[in-house]
Amino acid sequence: METREARCHFLAAVLAADGMMHDDERTMLEAEMLARELDDEEKDRVRAFNGLDDAAARLKGEPEALRQEIVDQLVEAALVDGKLTPLETAAVKRLTALLGL
Repeated sequence: METREARCHFLAAVLAADGMMHDDERTMLEAEMLARELDDEEKDRVRAFNGLDDAAARLKGEPEALRQEIVDQLVEAALVDGKLTPLETAAVKRLTALLGL
């Protein structure tokens, strides 16, 4: 798995952490997958939440600055719908820990 796909897996995990993905959250995910130039197969894996463990393994080896950039994006994603739920907060904390930060 490439870093660009791994980032989208992390993003999807936060956006769906509260059990639902609102239109603005779905739009954010689709825009990120487009910006990262994911192919259809990669997009399908992200949409199916199939690959978070592989994504964590891939991203943990990235430079600290990139991992911190990813965490910043996860926080932004948690706030995209205008409310921060405890489940989203927990997801960001868990993914931050998986990144070794």
